[in-house]
Amino acid sequence: MTSDQRVVVIGGGLAGLRLAQRLGPAAAVTVLGEEARAPYNRVLLAEVLAGRYAPEVTALPAPGPALRRGIRAVRVDRAERAVHCDDGTVARYDTLVLATGSNAVLPPLRGLFEPEGRALPDGVHAFRTMDDCLALSAALRPGVRAVVIGGGLLGVSAARALAARGAQVVLAQQGERLMERQLDAEASALLLDHLTGLGVEIHTECRVRGLTTDPSAAPGTSARPALEDRVRAESGKRRGGGAPRRVTGVELADGYRLDADVVVLACGVRPRIGLARAAGLTTRTGIVVDDHLRTSDPRIHAIGDCAEHDGRAYGLAGAALEQADALAAVLTGEASRYTGTRALTRLTLTADGDRPLDLAAFGETTALPGDDVVRLADATRRTYRKVVLRGDRLVGGVLLGELSTVGALARTWEGEESPHDLFHLLTDDGGH
Repeated sequence: MTSDQRVVVIGGGLAGLRLAQRLGPAAAVTVLGEEARAPYNRVLLAEVLAGRYAPEVTALPAPGPALRRGIRAVRVDRAERAVHCDDGTVARYDTLVLATGSNAVLPPLRGLFEPEGRALPDGVHAFRTMDDCLALSAALRPGVRAVVIGGGLLGVSAARALAARGAQVVLAQQGERLMERQLDAEASALLLDHLTGLGVEIHTECRVRGLTTDPSAAPGTSARPALEDRVRAESGKRRGGGAPRRVTGVELADGYRLDADVVVLACGVRPRIGLARAAGLTTRTGIVVDDHLRTSDPRIHAIGDCAEHDGRAYGLAGAALEQADALAAVLTGEASRYTGTRALTRLTLTADGDRPLDLAAFGETTALPGDDVVRLADATRRTYRKVVLRGDRLVGGVLLGELSTVGALARTWEGEESPHDLFHLLTDDGGH
């Protein structure tokens, strides 16, 4: 890539900005960011909701003039090599990078939308963007009844943040256990105990059927925060006027009803591939890319949540950063290939005055027939460690309560090395 080659990046999140940073100020890079606010790290949104971080703490490094904020790409013309934007401008490219991220999944719940409408009822919030986070935060007060739908990483993070703010929290999880993609049954049970200790009421194997709403209902306080009032007014405008609906409860499939002032939709995310699909690129779950992060059009690449490599769309910050670094190397002429990301999930659960619970999971945490499993558990200290061995290789593990060894274990796993002293790696000195 030469300095006069035009690189247009659609997406001003972690992946897009990392790529622009790696290409450097000498490159002719334009980043189109849909959100008008300054770029931020989504990973820290739960800390903002819990009140531990101010929004400005989440800011990503200043991207400089390469970033155009508040600009949405609406069409890619591959023949003309041009991106058409919602403000009427056109960004022409030699290389196009799609870093469009993902959207929150909105489940097919009865009462979520009105016929022909797309506005959520007042009190119902996705939890994906800073605007989502601030609107949800403005709706909170001590004692507010909050129902979180979804018991994965996002739902668990939202539930503990709401509990930290003094809300009465119920978490409804359709699966058998919390964070079932990352944790085994024992670790998930410890996590459930910890959240219960924070005051979160948890229902697993619990399917939500719908929401109940009331056009005349108001929150249980006469002084709604100003931001929530603005959200209510805007919601009414999007439906063409009329009284906005407010959520009053959550209906479960067994007929039970949970009263709710606030509902958080934490049902996962889905790659944003509409722009790529409309442009005729190959898509499946995500935008299909090869080891050079190229799409089916060699002039167009994809990175981050929207990209699907070797049949997998990661949806993780670590993978987004690795893909951005790999693509920067490809575009600058280095002999580089992206071969996948070994993802490690980390989470700290805490509440004021309570001992935090640290959690980490990596690789395959459920053993296959013939695998060896080593567990160390200490009920008094609330610690749990488990590793899965396949032959002489470490293929996965879960740690709760004490993470001093996670670095050594992760290095062994990532390097596909044989663990020479497994007991030493599992003990508190971290293998040093």
